[in-house]
Amino acid sequence: MKNTTLALAGTTHAKLREHLFPGDGLEAAAILLCTRTPGPRLRLLVRDVILVPHGACASRRPDRIVWPGRYLEEAVEQGELEGLNVILLHSHPGGSFLFSDDDDASDLIAVSSLFQAYGDLHGSAIMTPDGAVRARIYDSDMRCTPIDLVACAGDELSLWWEEAASPDGPGDRPIAFTSAMTAELGRLTAVVIGASGTGSIQAEQAARLGFGRVIPIDFDKVKKKNLNRILNATRADAVARRYKTNVLARAIATYRGKGCAVLIVASINTREAVLAASQGDVLFCCVDSLEGRYFADLIASAFLLPLFDVGVAIPVRRKDGTVAIADAVGRIDYVQPGGATLRDRNVYTPETLRAEYLRRAAPEAHAQEVEDGYIRGVVEEAPAVISLNMRAASACMNEFILRRYPFRLDPNRRYARTTFSLAAAEEDFYDEDSFEKRNNPLLGRGSREPLLGMPALGETTTETVA
Repeated sequence: MKNTTLALAGTTHAKLREHLFPGDGLEAAAILLCTRTPGPRLRLLVRDVILVPHGACASRRPDRIVWPGRYLEEAVEQGELEGLNVILLHSHPGGSFLFSDDDDASDLIAVSSLFQAYGDLHGSAIMTPDGAVRARIYDSDMRCTPIDLVACAGDELSLWWEEAASPDGPGDRPIAFTSAMTAELGRLTAVVIGASGTGSIQAEQAARLGFGRVIPIDFDKVKKKNLNRILNATRADAVARRYKTNVLARAIATYRGKGCAVLIVASINTREAVLAASQGDVLFCCVDSLEGRYFADLIASAFLLPLFDVGVAIPVRRKDGTVAIADAVGRIDYVQPGGATLRDRNVYTPETLRAEYLRRAAPEAHAQEVEDGYIRGVVEEAPAVISLNMRAASACMNEFILRRYPFRLDPNRRYARTTFSLAAAEEDFYDEDSFEKRNNPLLGRGSREPLLGMPALGETTTETVA
């Protein structure tokens, strides 16, 4: 497992690449202003960038650049105010994926000047014409440490590994469904929010595909009524009222060994769960509540994590007092940092969140007496929906694979949302640009307190079930 990561949104990466490679074959520069995750894993999150104007540079050559110190002063002014880490980025138009001797000499001057102003960690990075990024960090004594992984979540999921660096570039990404894919997944952490019908399937897929760590997050216990849709759950688990996450961890340990599953027995709306989720590389949201999706949405934005949200439903129709299944449907949304959020896509709204809260906390204040579930409008204690859950969970995991190891005939951008109807035997797809984006002030917020901008998630201890 890797300890240090530099993460940036696809929209940020595209902006940087356009600036750093204007087409003249000369080096260009930018400054990355980064927040962090709360730890223990160090993930630097690119929150803002300063583009050094090409015309302001004293010298731009194919292998060297000299740019004005006032942009460094601007970075210090903003970074010191907000407690940000600074990464100095420049292009290598020739394609070399190694830091040069000139790069080393420049860092000794520029990075050390940052420490004279403030901070305990700053660094430098390079980008090659294909968009690959390599980075390193320094401590205040100017000791240099390579960043293990640079991760960019855009229409595709790009991962640039430090040990793959060579003069000719970072190398090809693994091919889907191969042992090379399994080996790479072994370096990554999957966070699965929700450990019930769809979530148990998602966690099982993640573990068997080879993710190095799987973090299931759920506060609920196994009940007899949901034994028909939670993988690996037994009657003994229901009788003992074991936590769903414990059941998942026990099963995963039988074929992956202890330590692969790191269970979090808490609701996703607690500080403990948010901190755990921030340590992942990819989020899978498998909850049946709008509040759960709301928190997954916020976590993905704040910590620049790719989010895959999956949901299923069974609408019914009523006629002459009889009830019939109208359809069985599923939805998979891929949310990239800086793109359209689940709220932008109307998966939830302030109004629906409020309505859900009223149904849960004050049912007498809400006209709806039939609790929404798998089968809308029908009370069903033990819906037999594992086949529907598996259909949706498989599509969700395959969407991740298609993003990291792409082999679609069409661009991934056309598949921001996928819906399927079993009744109509149809699938529909929605382009990323079909959703209108709101301004997202939470993007790249990182560990800034209070977490997610919520006072309820402050540094005071959150009580959770042990």
